[in-house]
Amino acid sequence: MRDAAESLPLALWRLARPHQWVKNLFVFVGLLFGHAWHDTALLHASVAAFVAFCLASSAVYAINDIADREQDRLHPVKRLRPVASGAVSVRAAGGFASALLVAGIGIGQWVGGGVALCLIVYVALNVVYSLGAKQVVVLDVFFVAAGFMLRILAGTVGLGIPPSDWLLLCGLMATLFLALVKRRAETDALAGDGSEHRAVLGTYSPVVLDNLISITAACIILSYSLYTMSPDTVKIHGSERLIYTVPFVAYALFRYIVICHDQGRGGDPSRDLLRDPHILAAGIGWLLLTLWIVA
Repeated sequence: MRDAAESLPLALWRLARPHQWVKNLFVFVGLLFGHAWHDTALLHASVAAFVAFCLASSAVYAINDIADREQDRLHPVKRLRPVASGAVSVRAAGGFASALLVAGIGIGQWVGGGVALCLIVYVALNVVYSLGAKQVVVLDVFFVAAGFMLRILAGTVGLGIPPSDWLLLCGLMATLFLALVKRRAETDALAGDGSEHRAVLGTYSPVVLDNLISITAACIILSYSLYTMSPDTVKIHGSERLIYTVPFVAYALFRYIVICHDQGRGGDPSRDLLRDPHILAAGIGWLLLTLWIVA
C-alpha cells in the first residue's frame, strides 16, 4: 500500500532514479574523442541518444525493482525503494516502465537504427540479467559492464563515429571496475549475509573482489595511457599532449578505491563519484585539460 506521506508522482520520480542518468554520459564519449563536437547534427543526435538511454535505463530500473522487490525488502537501504516499500504498486511500476521504454526506443529510432538497436540489446540484456544472469558469479559483473559499453557504442558506432580500439578497451575496463566496486560495497553493507539478499553476493569474497578491482584499475590506466599515445589519436586531435591527462585518471581511481575501503561507499557509483570533492576536482580537471588540448 502506498505511503500516504509520499505522492505517487514523487514516488515514480524516485523509481526512475534520475541520479543514475549520469551513467548515460558515456554516450558522449564518441563526440568528445571523435573530435566531432563541432558537427551540429551529431551533437543533436548525441543529446537525443542520451535522453533515449535515460528513459530506457529508468524503465529497466523499474522492471528490476519489480523483480527484486522481495529481496530488496531484506536490504538495509534497498528496502526503501518505491516498489519494495509499497510506495508504488507493481501494476503502476509496470505501466510506468512500459511508457518509458516505448518513449526511449522511439527516440532512439528517430536518431537512427544503430542507436535503437543498442537500446533494444540493452533492455534485452537487462531482462536476461534479471531472469538469472545476476546470480552467476563474475558473469553478473560482465552484464553490468555490457550495459555501459552499449552506451559507448550508441554514441560512436550508432552515430557513425568510428571508435578507437584502445578507447573501447578502456571503457570496458572502467565499466568492469565500477561493477566490481559496487559488488564490494554490497557485500560489506550486508556484513557477510549477502546470500540472503542475493545468492551471488555470498559467492564473492572481499579478497577476490579486491584483486579484481586492482586488476581492472591497472588496466584502465594502461589502456587509457596507450590510447592517448596512439598514432590515430594524435592524428585525430593533432596533439601528443593528451598523455598529460593520465594523472587525473589515476588520482580519481585511487581516491575512489580509498573511499570505498575506508568510508564504506561504492554501492552507488552515481552518487559516490559526484559527492567526493577530490574525485569531482579530478574529473573537472581532466575534462578542462582534455577540452583545451583537443580543441
